[in-house]
Amino acid sequence: AKSSATVSRNLNRFSTFVKSGGEAFVLGEASGFVKDGDKLCVVLGPRGPEWQENPYPFQCSIEDPTKQTKFKGMKSYIAYKLVPSHTGQQVHRRYKHFDWLYGRLAEKFPVISVPHLPEKQATGRFEEDFISKRRKGLAWWMDHMCSHPVLAQCDAFQHFLTCPSTDEKAWKQGKRKAEKDEMVGANFFLTISVPTGPGASLDLQEVESQVDGFKAFTKKMDESALQLNHTANEFARKQVTGFKKEYQKVGHSFKCLSQAFELDQQAFSAGLNQAIAFTADAYDAIGDLFADQPRQDLDPVMDLLALYQGHLANFPDIIHVQKGALTKVKESKRHVEEGKMELQKAEGIQERCNIISFATLAEINHFHKIRVRDFKSQMQHFLQQQILFFQKVTQKLEEALHKYDSV
Repeated sequence: AKSSATVSRNLNRFSTFVKSGGEAFVLGEASGFVKDGDKLCVVLGPRGPEWQENPYPFQCSIEDPTKQTKFKGMKSYIAYKLVPSHTGQQVHRRYKHFDWLYGRLAEKFPVISVPHLPEKQATGRFEEDFISKRRKGLAWWMDHMCSHPVLAQCDAFQHFLTCPSTDEKAWKQGKRKAEKDEMVGANFFLTISVPTGPGASLDLQEVESQVDGFKAFTKKMDESALQLNHTANEFARKQVTGFKKEYQKVGHSFKCLSQAFELDQQAFSAGLNQAIAFTADAYDAIGDLFADQPRQDLDPVMDLLALYQGHLANFPDIIHVQKGALTKVKESKRHVEEGKMELQKAEGIQERCNIISFATLAEINHFHKIRVRDFKSQMQHFLQQQILFFQKVTQKLEEALHKYDSV
């Protein structure tokens, strides 16, 4: 009678917990051979569970977007030059290659936040501004991929970075291998090894509290990122159109005054006329500075926010997988207390939930680590650019002021 009780299955086949393989894994239905190269380690760091660091860290630049053609010029596309630091060999990839890779990784790693790619665009794909913006978005994406201890070492990602652009056969072989990967879904969780021994087990109540805290954090961060993005967008629009126009209106008014003064033919007033004309030009130039400025300071902030909004959109599903596992543990404990399930079976469920919890907490820790790194450097860049901007404005005004010294 004891062994006949089972933890209920989720009837919603479209639930993230079911689709990700989390349910099958927790209920002990996942089985597969895990090769050494597939193993992913979670270790205990100073902040709790962390993904084991990549022993061979690297970076990858994305440069020189160039328009290329195929089918004798009938089809055009943009190719980006990628240079990974660990090989030094450049490869060229199209957006569709990035899109393929993203799809594979999002399917393979249910409790890892795979950064979203910059959005697709059907029209205006070859316009300079769009290409430049997409390259910057892909550069941020690439930085987050290379910074992640698990994603950076994944076979599909390494194939994407290292397979020569000219070797179509090798590209297709690697692509097929990635698409046949068996360590996805429930089997992915089999690849995770977690700390063992005294002091290594997790308190499930504490895990639940941490995950709930992170859920509240992501909701608040998402709201504030949305608000900042809207404010920055609005401010940039005002600088490009409104501020430029207003400063140039002031410049035009000074210009009209200097032209009126020129009607006075007295020699001693020539210096004043020139100084006022120079002031008019200074205000005109300041208007142009305002219009150019968002590209230097606000646009990079908005690019970063776009990337993080993608991450924040991933976490509800990751949290759902972890919550689903915790629910199964609570259910199995209740069955044991009621004498409907053997303790050993319930312990197996708890052990597998432990693995999901370790991986989720490691991913949360990684997110906070890169968030601090990214926002620190981006805010420094933003303020440095603001200071440079106001120094340029001050310089223009000082130059105008000195023109009156000799009047």
